[in-house]
Amino acid sequence: MTQTAIYAGYPIRGYAIPEQNRYAASGTIARGLRVVEASRVLGYFTAEQDAQVAGLEWAKEWIDARNRG
Repeated sequence: MTQTAIYAGYPIRGYAIPEQNRYAASGTIARGLRVVEASRVLGYFTAEQDAQVAGLEWAKEWIDARNRG
């Protein structure tokens, strides 16, 4: 239950982790084959896709915050 994308050269993933009747959202950012950052639970959603999108959005914000010059 994962969505994957490339953002600013980083592979990113948004996860929907099933928990009872909802999904916990989280995200990861990789560089090559190594995970460089992973979120904690970002929130809970009733729709799987909403949780995945939340994880991707978190990853994009993390990357943007570190690439500001």
